[in-house]
Amino acid sequence: MPAKLRLWLPEPPRPRLYPRRTQRLEPGPFPGVAAHLKVMIVTDAWTPQVNGVVRTLETLGKDLGALGHTVRYITPLGRRTFPLPTYPEIRLALFQRNALTREIKEFAPDAVHIATEGSLGLTARRICLKHGIAFTTAFHTRFAEYVHARFRMVPERVIWRWLRWFHHPATAVMVATQTLKRELAAHGFKHLALWSRGVDIEKFHPMPGERLPYEGPIWIYVGRAAVEKNIEAFLALDLPGTKVVVGDGPAKAAMSRKYPQVKFLGALSGETLTKAYAGSDVFVFPSRTDTFGLVTLEALACGLTVAAYPVEGPRDVVGADVPGGPDVAVLDEDLRKACLGALELARNPRGTTPRAFAESHSWRACTLQFLGNIAVEPDLN
Repeated sequence: MPAKLRLWLPEPPRPRLYPRRTQRLEPGPFPGVAAHLKVMIVTDAWTPQVNGVVRTLETLGKDLGALGHTVRYITPLGRRTFPLPTYPEIRLALFQRNALTREIKEFAPDAVHIATEGSLGLTARRICLKHGIAFTTAFHTRFAEYVHARFRMVPERVIWRWLRWFHHPATAVMVATQTLKRELAAHGFKHLALWSRGVDIEKFHPMPGERLPYEGPIWIYVGRAAVEKNIEAFLALDLPGTKVVVGDGPAKAAMSRKYPQVKFLGALSGETLTKAYAGSDVFVFPSRTDTFGLVTLEALACGLTVAAYPVEGPRDVVGADVPGGPDVAVLDEDLRKACLGALELARNPRGTTPRAFAESHSWRACTLQFLGNIAVEPDLN
């Protein structure tokens, strides 16, 4: 087995759920990565949801498959579910312990990754601990801030305590940026590992001549229409031209009534989404809570400059310390100033272009990071 592959060495023997692998893992095409792993990914976030977590996991699975690995997703699809309070678009699976136990046993994964802290993630965590199956987790969103924004009576410190409990048994807790890694370490999280994000530069690309049918300049936001995304900070700005919002969510109806001049296009995907990006002038990212913001890279890949607040996520992706960042984005606590500055960059490019910046953030590098983080059960002999 490759020397650099992270191994799980079990502690006390526990009742096995499936037989140990008898065929030795062979080295793969990249140093430190075995070939033909069976990887199980457990996630409460899945289609028809449209968000960065879903796109990240979908793209990861495709790239793992391209490298010769077998991926099995455990998702809410086809299960008994209930809507998440205050967020009915997200559905959580109920009473799935027996089903998940059976699915894990049948698949006999070499590695298990629990991507979310929802009901499926909790159930998979419990099964893995019972049977001594090592697993990794990921910290995709600022869960404490999201919950507190919807349920003010729940103190953030209580949510952080629960999150530490959830992630503590993982052999690695994957995070998208160094900033988030430092923050979680300050909150007492252990075994933190970097797993950055990339963009599908074949799917997202400039489309010369493409233009949304609105008065320019066109300012676009792509993401969930939810209170924690701080979209109204963008919608309330005094800007020339037209504001466009792509995405669905619990706040969409109220915002569309409050801002009738804004074009709400709903959730888009595939080529239609690429056309919306490419047919705009500036991508505006008003969120203060996202840990990365995959949509930022998608917009850059389509040739847009970016306006955002100088907070974690934008700062780590296109901040002043990122090579090429100041050429493609303007970060400012005055979001209107950031927007107008990004428009100036779009009209008068300098240095690195948005497309060239996105091309330097490929998904393959991110997939190899993921493979280096997962816990793979060692060969029998």
